Amino acid sequence: MSSTIYEPVRTPPPASRDSTASGARVAKVLSGAGEASQSGIWVGIFAITMSFAAFTSALFVRQGSAADWTHIALPPILYGNTLALLLSSATSQMARRALAAASSAEPHAVRMGLGWLMATLALGFVFVAGQFEAWRQLAAQGLYLATNPNSSFYYVLTAMHGLHVLAGIVALVLVMGRIVASGAAFRKSTFEATATYWHFMGVLWLYLLLVLRTKL
Repeated sequence: MSSTIYEPVRTPPPASRDSTASGARVAKVLSGAGEASQSGIWVGIFAITMSFAAFTSALFVRQGSAADWTHIALPPILYGNTLALLLSSATSQMARRALAAASSAEPHAVRMGLGWLMATLALGFVFVAGQFEAWRQLAAQGLYLATNPNSSFYYVLTAMHGLHVLAGIVALVLVMGRIVASGAAFRKSTFEATATYWHFMGVLWLYLLLVLRTKL
């Protein structure tokens, strides 16, 4: 009479299976968060583009139907403001390169990225301050929001753009705070979305400056 010997079936410990599944879920969430950040910023850029397209379309219609449309002299400081914003876009790109190479083994890259971000932030404040100075110069010429259609469009377009630049400045401050708090472990997708938005602000301003220069 033969006896059957049953070998015990070896299964991985439950804790090991749970930790593996949790790690997979965390990785999925993190990758999804990065995709969500990029998708969200492009949706926002599209909405802002449509808003400014509507404003400029209204400007073209108003100009074509107005017999009292006269050109205004743009404050020369606008060109200095443009240079500051373009330089801030360049420093933002330098920060992006430095932080893309950052790791826990390279704290120097993180410090360099923060330095470039501080330069971006400072240039952003220079741009906003310069826009306020341009308003002051227009007011000195007797041109206010309700003076004529030209000045109205100038104030509205530059104010809307300035508010979006201020939003970008707030985002830069938040990103810098996260980098300082977490070092190289910060979520790079958040910074990538902020940098994309900041570059868009520069491109949008070049478009607005062209409109202001040729239509107002």
